[in-house]
Amino acid sequence: MGLFDFMKGKKDITIAAPVKGECIPISEVSDPTFAEEILGKGMAIKPTEGKFYAPCDGTISTLFPTGHAIGLTTSDGVELLIHVGLDTVQLKGQFFSTKVEVNQTVKKGDLLLEADIAEISKAGYDTVTPMLICNSDDYSKIECKKAGSVTPGEDVITCAV
Repeated sequence: MGLFDFMKGKKDITIAAPVKGECIPISEVSDPTFAEEILGKGMAIKPTEGKFYAPCDGTISTLFPTGHAIGLTTSDGVELLIHVGLDTVQLKGQFFSTKVEVNQTVKKGDLLLEADIAEISKAGYDTVTPMLICNSDDYSKIECKKAGSVTPGEDVITCAV
């Protein structure tokens, strides 16, 4: 057995963009809970459309009753949080329509939720969408796309095992 045989078969885990929009560094999100990576490392997208898709294969682990946030555990064990907008919990579900339920298995590209981005903005809320790796400490390195436009399904986060 060679020195690095323990790493054979382990590959980096990639997570795709859940929504079409513009990437920004998580540090630029105006909510310090996200910007300071208190809940985990990640990135954010300013959505230009209101359809949010599964960024990878996994299971819905958390679904907020208000529809503004979804927790997903990937088949590789990555614990993701997709949080649509800032303080949007205060909308009490208005402008959100979930398409999945807790414990449901999803495939990359499955529709998770729809949000009326224009109405959320009109109501005075920031629609920036942080996507975080809540179990960041389980990975040796997490790299995130920090700029540029993205489409759903495009890889934006890499977790090194």
